Amino acid sequence: MKQTQKTEILAPAGSYESMTAAIEAGADAVYIGGSRFGARAFANNLDEETMLRAIDYAHLHQVKLYMTVNTLMKETELEELYSYLLPFYKRGLDAVIVQDLGAFFKIRECFLDLPVHASTQMTITGVQGAKLLAGMGAWRVVTARELSLEEIREIHRELPELEIESFVHGALCYCYSGQCLLSSLIGGRSGNRGRCAQPCRLPYEVKENGKTLNKKDEKYILSPKDLCVLDILPELIEAGIYSLKIEGRMKSPRYTAGVVRMYRKYVDAYYKDGKEKYHVEAADRRELLDLFDRGGQTEGYYRQHNGRDMITLKEKPAFRETNQKLFDFLDKTYVEKQSQIGISGTVTVREGEPLALTLEKSLPLENETVAVTVYGDMVQAAKNQPLTADRIRTQMQKTGNSVFFWENLHVETDEKSFLPMQALNGLRRLGMEKLEEAILSRYRRKTEDEKEKDEKTEQEKIEQEKTGPEDAGAAETTAAGDGDAKVQRELRLSVLLEEIEGFSVVLEEEAVSRIYLAVDSVPAERFAQYVTECHKRGKACYLALPQIFRKEAGDFLDTKWGMIKTAGFDGMLAGSLEELGYLKEKGWELPVVADHNLYTWSTQAREVYQAMGFSEDTLPVELNQKELQRRGCEGSEWIVYGRLPVMVSAQCIVKTTKGCTRKPERLVIKDRIGKEFPVKNHCAFCYNTIYNTSPLSLLGQSRTAEKLRVRAVRLQFSVETREEIKRITAAFADAFIRRKVVEEPVEDYTRGHFKRGVE
Repeated sequence: MKQTQKTEILAPAGSYESMTAAIEAGADAVYIGGSRFGARAFANNLDEETMLRAIDYAHLHQVKLYMTVNTLMKETELEELYSYLLPFYKRGLDAVIVQDLGAFFKIRECFLDLPVHASTQMTITGVQGAKLLAGMGAWRVVTARELSLEEIREIHRELPELEIESFVHGALCYCYSGQCLLSSLIGGRSGNRGRCAQPCRLPYEVKENGKTLNKKDEKYILSPKDLCVLDILPELIEAGIYSLKIEGRMKSPRYTAGVVRMYRKYVDAYYKDGKEKYHVEAADRRELLDLFDRGGQTEGYYRQHNGRDMITLKEKPAFRETNQKLFDFLDKTYVEKQSQIGISGTVTVREGEPLALTLEKSLPLENETVAVTVYGDMVQAAKNQPLTADRIRTQMQKTGNSVFFWENLHVETDEKSFLPMQALNGLRRLGMEKLEEAILSRYRRKTEDEKEKDEKTEQEKIEQEKTGPEDAGAAETTAAGDGDAKVQRELRLSVLLEEIEGFSVVLEEEAVSRIYLAVDSVPAERFAQYVTECHKRGKACYLALPQIFRKEAGDFLDTKWGMIKTAGFDGMLAGSLEELGYLKEKGWELPVVADHNLYTWSTQAREVYQAMGFSEDTLPVELNQKELQRRGCEGSEWIVYGRLPVMVSAQCIVKTTKGCTRKPERLVIKDRIGKEFPVKNHCAFCYNTIYNTSPLSLLGQSRTAEKLRVRAVRLQFSVETREEIKRITAAFADAFIRRKVVEEPVEDYTRGHFKRGVE
């Protein structure tokens, strides 16, 4: 069965020229970045004037324009978001694509009728996360690239009114989007800020116990092939994907036009002939490779969870013969051409009546027809040669550089009349200007304040003035409350254990008040035993859920839920929105802590997470000290030690290099300058974690913890030995809790972004 709602082809536009090329090639919508807050900071993003012009251009051509606002936002930036978006909102912007939940809330609050699309950077991997966002007012969810067709079908079945947007062509990230800190931590260019330096495209040596596993010519183990789903396009459409998203805002207008053209061809073929007759020509696949080739193409994760065949492995050849004939065709047909828009009209020329022109344009996007009528000079009787219908038509059809051309022009005349040709030219220009205004006015918006101002009566203004003193009193009360809150709370020490080997030494440390146990670190049958031991020592015991929650994680927790529920855990540490949704479905009523990868860069974002049901949050690791102070950290937990995960991937380096062993293993990847990054495969949940080459250590920042007024500081242990865990825990307990002066317990460490932050 085919969908009744025709699928949208969504094209990337890294420049105004790419946008016009995409529209020429048949895109239904384009996504493009403005001067700020876009996840492609190095694209040729549009300034305000050009963006406003782009919105009008798209609407005149009956194409939607979505604006990327999909970076994480700092406190001061969020304060500027309203004024930044306001002109685009009023112009008729069709939607914004958002990663930051603080920005999400602010946009929903300030622009009630502006659709918000949840970016793939939100790492939405299932129904639970999609439900939470839909409940907050998300119009559309851009799924994680790693989702299978079945997972997408499930989202569509459970939330049929929520639009699903998924990537169908272009570059694939090795890491789950939104979970990558590799570029940020090693070079200061954050993927969460649109500045990724793409370290995944560099060569790496894979080592196990000192032995190299990958061949010399297969070092590009973090570089996936580009996505191309032409062959399975009908399956994607029938799974419930409404918007087919093409990646490539850093690519040329030619590339954009070439890819859009091809997907336009095959989407139309599917709707015309159905799945049974659907067939992709080999020449079309070659054409897409001629546009860009990173060692072949892959159908991505839609039908397989991961695989060696999805990775480039080998370096791209230094020289490939270019298809200049194709390039010239695309440039001439789409890039250098801007089509006029077809309209219909009737011009009336009769003696003794004013010259009249009626123009019409159907708007499929709005499901309506726009019509305008304009009048000119009074038509005079002809003294010599009257104007014929053919002469009038010939003159009126000279549209020149106008955005419009005549599809149909009807001339009504008594052929007894005369008027200067300038009068016809002026009437045509006026009519087309008014028609353009009438079309674009359908998209214009007013702010809620402007609407209220339009409707407000004088009496309402008077009543509003009467309430002024009460508002002032409320503000004073709030200020007093803030002053009362400045009571210093006792700082606590938490420890996260990914492996259980260090449990006994952490248990012995009196200063530790909370222990997080990774859910896959011990058999579920022993959960209650570990919880009991924690409670005997006066420590809280929390269960740490995986960073990625998909079917594997859901099945894993389902089979162990009875033991989890009765073990006596004091709370949970969650790394995804799906996990909060899952816990709500299970009736979990104890505290749920949001981990650092559930980003709370602003006070607003933090409040949104609290409103969703998180009891506490973990401070973001990319903000510096001043930014953290500005955000406000009271009640938060602060990671002060640990190898931060720089990549979380559905791919498996073990599987890529030596085949799936179905058991957790530890490897190391070594970069070009000799830095080594530990790698762990979490087989229970089928994902890999790559950790930073050096652990974060903020030893000596106990005074800062006081100033930030954090609730607790956290140590995270991932690949450390039992002896290392004991030494590090004691040092941080001495420094932060017992306030002693201690030496750094590790030789090689990093301060992360605590001083430098990210741009």
